[in-house]
Parts: sequence; structure tokens; C-alpha cells
Amino acid sequence: MRGLILKKFIQGITLLSQPTGTTVDELERRLGSQNRQVYRFLATIKDDFGFILDEEKLDGGGKRFSLATEQCKSLSDVKVLDLNLNVGEVVALHFLRGHAKLFKGTDIGDGIERAFTKLGAFIPDGLADKLERVRSLFVPSVRFAKDYAGKEALIESLSEAILGQHTCVVEYHSFADDKTKKYQIDPLRFFERDGGLYLFVRATRFGDIRVLAVERIVQIEATDSAFVYPIDFDPEALLDRSFGMFYDDPLEVKIWFSAGQAPYVRERQWAQEQTITEQKDGSIVLWMKTSGWYDVKKWVLSFGAEAQVLEPAHLQDKVKNEVEKMLRGYGVNIIK
Repeated sequence: MRGLILKKFIQGITLLSQPTGTTVDELERRLGSQNRQVYRFLATIKDDFGFILDEEKLDGGGKRFSLATEQCKSLSDVKVLDLNLNVGEVVALHFLRGHAKLFKGTDIGDGIERAFTKLGAFIPDGLADKLERVRSLFVPSVRFAKDYAGKEALIESLSEAILGQHTCVVEYHSFADDKTKKYQIDPLRFFERDGGLYLFVRATRFGDIRVLAVERIVQIEATDSAFVYPIDFDPEALLDRSFGMFYDDPLEVKIWFSAGQAPYVRERQWAQEQTITEQKDGSIVLWMKTSGWYDVKKWVLSFGAEAQVLEPAHLQDKVKNEVEKMLRGYGVNIIK
């Protein structure tokens, strides 16, 4: 939802920054908005963000709006790799800047700030404050974010290995058995999840795809061996299919949710393939095809008595066993 709002905001700014500006009709058509929503957008960028708009009456009725010249004239000189940046693109960059907190305190984070300092030299007077307002449209969540200070060289080495397709030898601390292991990997792709930076790798010896937490990589050494990127590796599909951080064989589940929790479950897309069946008492049954039974189990348990696994039986048993362990931990004897 917030991505759609941001997209419309940037599209509107881009249309207004055109040399010819834009009309209300064009804003309606391009943004897919109604007349009153367009005027609300124009009022918002003037009153809340302080942008100055030039207004021109058109023959035959109607109005043309554009960003005041002094806010646009310097931006035509901004070039990155010979690509001119318009106002909309600068706005988009400043929004993304707010999501760089994952690298706060690292060389990467410092590099991001230096880049924006340089970019600021090309921004017209008075626009910088407005861009800060744009950046505050959404507050990026850094709750439980991991600390990557001191990992800059490692991240750089991994980046070079990914780009050069070099097999690496890594020392990795596994939480599963609390041991540091050494083995060969083919590093494939970084991804971010819940404030952490992770790495898709192919285990060179076994050929299967695994996920490593970057902060738990103790040491890395690139070898002279080049690997062939797996043509069947689709990281986006893997992440979409996985319910959380763990992914394994496809899993079809049916989960009952109480009437009280139904509205919260109903408003989200939990898996690419899912259906929701309404019950007479207001409760719902969610069917979905996903991956990562461990994460699904944790998710169901987080609802307490207001969620119940109906299928498959082996996941239902795992939830039951976990509940029994919890009860025993609180001194409750289970009589079967």
C-alpha cells in the first residue's frame, strides 16, 4: 500500500517538474485519481511540503500547474553516469535514503551520506528542506536491526566475489550446533529481511542453495576458481515462496483463525497461492501453499488459542508438541 502511495507521489512531482508542467486532467489520468484527490495532492505538496507551484489558466477552461522555475533549474545539471536526474528521481533517492539505516555506522552507511552531501550541492536553495519532508513520509523500521559495523571489508569482498562469480572459502558460525565451520560456497545474491542482511549461496560440495547470515561469517577468502551462475536459481521466487527465513519443500497448510483475528489475517497476502474461507461464526480458514514449516509453526503459535493448524497432520503434531513443552515448562502436567 505504501509503495503505491509513494509511486503516485513521485509520479505527480515528476509531472509537475516537466518544462510544460501538467494539467489536472493529466494528473487524473496518469495517477488514476479522481479530481478531488488531485487537488488534495496539489494542496499537500504546497502546504505540507512547501513546494511552490506556478499556476496558469488555459484557454477554454482548466489550469496548468508546474513547479516554480527556481526549484527545477539546477537539477538539469545533475548527472550520474550521464543520466540526468529530474525532481521525481531526486525525491525517490531521498526516500530510499531513509532505508539506509541498516548500514548505519559502517563505511557503506558513510558512503551513502557522502553521496547525498555531494548531491546536495546541485539542489536549489530551499529544496533540501522539502526533500527532508519527503523522506519523512514513512518511518523505516529498524526494530531489531542487526549491527554491521566492522563488517565493511567482508561485505565488499562478498560483493566482489558475487560480481566476479568466484568460489569462496568461508568460516561461518552456525547457531544450530554453536560451531564455526569452514567450507566452500558460490555466493549468489544478498537480500535484506527484518533488519538483517543475508546471502544466498550454493554449497559447492553439495550443490544446494542455502542462506547465510552475513554477520555470522567470520572470515572469507575468494579462490581463483570461477563458478557458473545457476540458471534455475530465482531468488525472488524463493523469497516469495518462503514464509520466513527458512525454506524447504512446498507445504500446503490449512489454519483456522478466530473471528477476532480474522480481520487482521484477511487484510494481508501471506503467500502467492492462498484462499480464505469464511465461517458462519465469523472465523476464517486460511489455505496457503508456502515453504518453511518452522516459520509457519512459530507464526501459528504467536496467535495462541486464536489459531489452530487443521492440515497437514505432521505440522499439527509439531504445534501440539510445542504447546505441551510450554505447559511442562510452567509446571502443568499433561495427562494423556
